Amino acid sequence: MHHQPVRIPEHTARAGATSSGCLDRRTLLAALSAAPLLALLQACSSSDSPATSSTAASAPTSTAAPGGSGREVRSGSARRAPDPATALGAARAVNLLGTDLYARLAAGNTDNVVFSSASIMYALAMTRAGARGATETEMDSVLHASETGSTPEGLHGALNALDAALESRSGEFQVESQTLPVELAISNSLWGQDGVVWVPAFLDLLATEYGAGLRVVDYTSDPEAARVAINNWVAGRTNRRIPELLAPGAITPGVMLTLVNAIYLKAPWLSPFPEAATEDRAFANADGSKVLVPVMSATIDATYSRGDGWQAVDLAYVGNSLTMTLIVPEAGSLAEIESRLPTGLLDTVTSSLAPREVVLDLPRFDIESRVELATVMAALGMPTAFDPDRADFSGMATDQKLFIDLIIHQANITVDEKGTEAAAATAVVMRTTSANTEPPVKLSIDRPFLYAVRDIPTGAALFLGRVSRLG
Repeated sequence: MHHQPVRIPEHTARAGATSSGCLDRRTLLAALSAAPLLALLQACSSSDSPATSSTAASAPTSTAAPGGSGREVRSGSARRAPDPATALGAARAVNLLGTDLYARLAAGNTDNVVFSSASIMYALAMTRAGARGATETEMDSVLHASETGSTPEGLHGALNALDAALESRSGEFQVESQTLPVELAISNSLWGQDGVVWVPAFLDLLATEYGAGLRVVDYTSDPEAARVAINNWVAGRTNRRIPELLAPGAITPGVMLTLVNAIYLKAPWLSPFPEAATEDRAFANADGSKVLVPVMSATIDATYSRGDGWQAVDLAYVGNSLTMTLIVPEAGSLAEIESRLPTGLLDTVTSSLAPREVVLDLPRFDIESRVELATVMAALGMPTAFDPDRADFSGMATDQKLFIDLIIHQANITVDEKGTEAAAATAVVMRTTSANTEPPVKLSIDRPFLYAVRDIPTGAALFLGRVSRLG
């Protein structure tokens, strides 16, 4: 039975509003419950710097801080109240980016997949805020900025609105005699090299739309201290599910800026699986091997659908706003079903779901991935951002010619009888060259399947992936 939860009112500050951390030459985005993303920005010699964009009307701001201590020199607490109606456009953009990325990450292999297109979107959208010229145009296309309004700048306000909508899902809910918490937090931060002159309009936009404050570090003299500071920030915002986003050596003296996003999700099932019903059963991996794995079992009131070559079930989390959608292809048809994702399969599935009692067998799973996305993002249509000679991020700094050096995305997800916990982080590194009456339906998931953790009101898919190998 589904038990209608009662929301227990709770005042919760927006994540990122008082975010601490450091801005370094690489951009780091960490998403909890999804995936962390790190974008590292480096700079070419200042003599090659393009002219400062005309949009930077106010005088540049120096971020000099004694020793590059990491103290916050520009607060992210003055976040603008967004227009809630724009969140839907941001959700569409996140989903389109997600299906684009899935096609690249899942192709040509049988590995498990987990990533957070939301984390990647927030990290790259913050980076795009400083892009100009062809760099800006290409990034707008890849990020599907047109989904968020008539002007590309609408992307930032729409993502602010989506952030506010998603974080309102957090709280405590009364289910029968239990009080159960849901945690969904999105955090952004900016880490910059000590002494670099940053464009005030860029810092203002990231503070008001992303809640990202600016902190300074000294990559030049102590890159290891900067790496540790950023990793600690990510770990703290992912409940330590991502303790070391940046591996040793990832930060070097050439880094100038790091933009970081972290998303964390922990949510219990509205209808949990009884642990006593879990038993080892066979699962057919994508490579043809068969293994015995713990499989959870329950008869639940859910929403269910089936179509050409697939079945799907939606499992609600406490609060009834977040859900996990499981898409189970017929045996042997995984690749064919996956090929439909870019042409709207997820929309087809979710729009056809209807209430149904489901006898469900679902394997426990705990998977993680770490990918470097620079090549993928360039192939999707934004190569100029990675070119030291052609990249134009003059909207960020007046004395540095920046380009994206690395985009590191790490994500993990754990699904068990109680619910789901997930985390993600992304880093962008910029461097210098220098109930119904129908009978129950039986769905035994004993073969590879796709999953999406979705927000029902906005339609945003926060996490996307597949389970193709267990054991």
